[in-house]
Amino acid sequence: MRKLLILVCTIASLFLVACSSDPVVNRLPFVYRIDIQQGNLITQDMVNQLRPGMTKAQVQFILGAPLLTDPFHAQRCDYVYLYDPGTHGRRKTTEQHLTLLFDGDKVTSISGTLKPDPAARSQPANRQVSVVVPPQERDDVGILVRLWRWLGFGKSA
Repeated sequence: MRKLLILVCTIASLFLVACSSDPVVNRLPFVYRIDIQQGNLITQDMVNQLRPGMTKAQVQFILGAPLLTDPFHAQRCDYVYLYDPGTHGRRKTTEQHLTLLFDGDKVTSISGTLKPDPAARSQPANRQVSVVVPPQERDDVGILVRLWRWLGFGKSA
């Protein structure tokens, strides 16, 4: 009975260690951790397109719908982006936030971790580029037909 109790306690402790958030356990090579992305992706190019006086619709066209909309502060929109890399070597979490204040329907203030760059506004806007892909010949036979032909039972193409 005593040996059974020791065995059960050992197995239970191993399960508890596996569920631990201890950094030593998280560094083990066989523990898989996924990349976690939450919120709106905010880039410097997106923020550079923002200007005071833009409407809410124009801001939503550039940044998307705000992640946080406070019902008590209807004139404020918060955009938040969090990225926690999994097992790709580095363990640094990236966090970006952007707060826009409106007066009526127009942007009055832009604050957060990314600020609009005034020098970037003088650069020409991105132009649209069309790429023409030449048509390719396709062999519409499936893998079983190819295998059948490879074995020598059908017509070779």
